[in-house]
Amino acid sequence: MSSAEVRLVGEADVPTLARILVRAYMDDPLAAWICESRALRAELLEALYAARLAQMLPFGGAWCDPARLSVAVWIAPEQRQKSLRSTAALRRCLLRPQLVSRLPLLASGFAAMRQMRPSGPPHWYLSLLGTDPEARGRGVGSAVLEPVLQRCDRDGVGAYLESSNARNLCFYERLGFRVTGELRLPSGPKMWPMWREPSDAHT
Repeated sequence: MSSAEVRLVGEADVPTLARILVRAYMDDPLAAWICESRALRAELLEALYAARLAQMLPFGGAWCDPARLSVAVWIAPEQRQKSLRSTAALRRCLLRPQLVSRLPLLASGFAAMRQMRPSGPPHWYLSLLGTDPEARGRGVGSAVLEPVLQRCDRDGVGAYLESSNARNLCFYERLGFRVTGELRLPSGPKMWPMWREPSDAHT
């Protein structure tokens, strides 16, 4: 798929894309660590992703393909602090009775992830990338990333992400990302921070 076909996400896309993200992340190690119950996980993830997409719409960093099979959610350098603040909707998702006992563990893990993130130089942060499992291998995931990756190269700005699935590392490496470390979440999976330098070689 050509990156020219992808577009910014609109408000009407949020319910469909939230469900796509659930399908993409349902068996992800980080999602399983956040919520062990598979039945509750689907409900929780859909609420979380819908809240995150709605939160990011004003910043213009969410991109999808025409068929809405894949979505990438980016946080721009100038929006990083403001856009990462928890919204009331996000907090309500995590304060469900079934998760209350896990909140200290989750808070410790999320704090470790925040400490792992680079404080500088300015960079784009890939908050979410999800593709419907039935559409994987068609190039839609790479396509929805391209608008921001091209901008990174044009503007000379780096890009950063965290992966909790070892199988995805090669995919990101093909796009120019490199693993910069490793973190084991408390009683949970490993996380790999990845950094991409801007370069003409990526375009």
